[in-house]
Amino acid sequence: MRIDKFLNAVNITKRRAVAEDMLAHKVVFINGIAVKKAKEVKVGDIIEIRYLEKSDKFEVLQIPASKSTPKSKMDEYVKVV
Repeated sequence: MRIDKFLNAVNITKRRAVAEDMLAHKVVFINGIAVKKAKEVKVGDIIEIRYLEKSDKFEVLQIPASKSTPKSKMDEYVKVV
């Protein structure tokens, strides 16, 4: 699954447009490398979002089959590192 779709599907971002904007401004990293929106996410990848004053890291546990998941099931797909 592409990183922009993944961020939206597991509720890290509210909208895919927000994820695309973050990727365009190079604040999203997978395994320490800034990525573009077409980058494929794999199980075990570490996604880091670098904000101005902090950064959030998530480990990919599994890839969702649908393009949206309930917020209550976010823990099944990503783990906060």
